[in-house]
Amino acid sequence: MTTRPQPDTREAYARFVPLTTRWMDNDAYGHLNNVVYYSLFDTAVNSLLIEAGALDIHGGEVIGLVVETHCNFFESLAFPQRIEAGVRVAQQGRSSVRYEIGLFAEGAAGCAARGHFVHVYVDRHSRRPVAELPSAYLQALKGLAP
Repeated sequence: MTTRPQPDTREAYARFVPLTTRWMDNDAYGHLNNVVYYSLFDTAVNSLLIEAGALDIHGGEVIGLVVETHCNFFESLAFPQRIEAGVRVAQQGRSSVRYEIGLFAEGAAGCAARGHFVHVYVDRHSRRPVAELPSAYLQALKGLAP
């Protein structure tokens, strides 16, 4: 028998990123379309990496490509709503990182959605995995372990 996933609480996450929903995020059912959750995951992680000085989206030699993603949904989110994205690093490899993200309605104790994605860090031009994560990334990731 499979155990049903449960929402995480805020204590499970190392850092939080404030996000807002947009008018176009709602679908015909009046809540965020499922693809928006993945966009919010990506936005939260990349915002932290940019803020830490690790990711240079315009000229950096190393970029992260998503190779795996997953999401469990617990409650609906919708426009207009403020969201707090909890972020943690669950696993770090030589050239890859598994990020786990919880999306919380502003002030909520439990997450409305929880997911993960794996970035493989590659050379911007060759798109081949780097031999090891650059030091700027290693520094940024230290602050994301719970």
